[in-house]
Amino acid sequence: MSQRTTSHLRARELQLSRGGRVLLTGIDLTLVPGAVLAVVGENGRGKTTLLDALAGKLEPDAGTVERHGALGMVRQELATADADGPRTVGDLLDALLARPLAALREHDAAADALADGTAEAARRYDDALARVTALDAWDAPRRLEVALEEVGAVTDRDRELTALSVGQRYRVRLAGVIAARDEILLLDEPTNHLDARGLAHLTRALREHPGAVALVSHDRALLEDVATSVLDLDPTEDGRPLLVGGGLAEWEQARRRARTAWEEAYRAQQEEQRRLQEGADAARSRLSTGWRPDKGTGKHQRQSRAPGTVRALNDRLARLEEHRLDVPPPPPRLSLPDSGTSAGTPLLRADGVQVDRADGRRADASRAEADSADPDRTPDPSAPPRLPETTLRLEGGDRLLVVGPNGAGKTTLLRVLAGDLAPDAGAVRVLGRARLALLAQEDERQEPRRGSPGERRRRALSRLFSERPDVLLLDEPTNHLGISGVDDLLEALERTPSAVVVASHDRTVLRRLAHWPRLDLGEAVRCAAGRAGVDTL
Repeated sequence: MSQRTTSHLRARELQLSRGGRVLLTGIDLTLVPGAVLAVVGENGRGKTTLLDALAGKLEPDAGTVERHGALGMVRQELATADADGPRTVGDLLDALLARPLAALREHDAAADALADGTAEAARRYDDALARVTALDAWDAPRRLEVALEEVGAVTDRDRELTALSVGQRYRVRLAGVIAARDEILLLDEPTNHLDARGLAHLTRALREHPGAVALVSHDRALLEDVATSVLDLDPTEDGRPLLVGGGLAEWEQARRRARTAWEEAYRAQQEEQRRLQEGADAARSRLSTGWRPDKGTGKHQRQSRAPGTVRALNDRLARLEEHRLDVPPPPPRLSLPDSGTSAGTPLLRADGVQVDRADGRRADASRAEADSADPDRTPDPSAPPRLPETTLRLEGGDRLLVVGPNGAGKTTLLRVLAGDLAPDAGAVRVLGRARLALLAQEDERQEPRRGSPGERRRRALSRLFSERPDVLLLDEPTNHLGISGVDDLLEALERTPSAVVVASHDRTVLRRLAHWPRLDLGEAVRCAAGRAGVDTL
């Protein structure tokens, strides 16, 4: 493992806007080697915008960012390919590992030059050796090979990036960034496209990273494992983000304390305003009904006391209004309208459905991958199916959690159940007039993209829920959602009378829905592979 570096990143009094609206103000943070900053907050609060500013891809409206050290970044959204950028998997990996690979080439050249026997050649070699050692460059190729395998990335260097799904492109880039081991890492929702094996590798890589990390993630398990501090971008009483030293548990405690104090101050002020308003209303009422002071009071007092009291109270109310404490309205909560589905009503049945693999490639069973398979290629008879033979029944109120590694067939199963993909064997029947709704893992339609991925994810869920489906088929539904959004979604799924099928790698989902019946397609694929004579070890 490399020694700690001297790199760091510092942001001072950052203010960031989007679309003319101020998103963040008063950002102060310092990232030093060994630090892992978890950036949390609801969708639309500016998490991705902050990472862009820290990376230098976005000029802040105010404040400064200082970076010392090489920077590696994996964005939540990845373009298929830039016009002048990498075109293939190999091109992208070479670009990501440019520094260690260049250091190795220079070391080899400097070693060859030692034959000259000059002092200059010796100095050149010493410099090259120091750089290779600092970058741990000798180990970079091995790190890349391991990372590609562990995160389930495509290893064919000749594959065009345009032929890859969103998840495949993301995993290739993530593996390259992990292997390059730049001093400063900025990662935006890196768990969205990883299975359990990939999550374990990412966790190890972040723990062992010798530099500094800023990490946007809704994955509680990951944040509990690696975070050394937390920056919460949700609203606060003073308008400045909450920065908490320590891990997720310390952040949750600090957030509760801050929120409780804020709400108590707001309630106390509202009560004071109510008391003052009642006093002013009572004074106005006495004036309008001919109120007079007690007998013996002077003439001047009789004429001016009540109006003066009203003016004084109104002045106090105006001052309070100018300096009021506001608890902003909470972000919209995800909720499921009642579908009216009756418990126990038969809705859907799948009998022996199976989808054959078009070739032997390891990949996601996503729409992009399925559509890019070569229909003229002769299927590999020894390869396990994309979806092993599966039979299931769904009734109103049923719950099913579908698990398994990437390539096991989770997405394929949901598409088959939704009628979006015809099985090669078996049949699916929708019973009665059951309404089905499918949430795809990623929306790859070519349409204008308004808002962040998290905001679009919430809109997609809201549209889906508004259809009041009897059967909800959800593929990685927590992708791009903030921590509170994940909580809202899981609570809604527990309450709905609809039948729900969830395919997920999200460890929070797996933990919270551990009481649901579980279908492990990874085990089914291993059984199918064994029957086909494939070595599954």
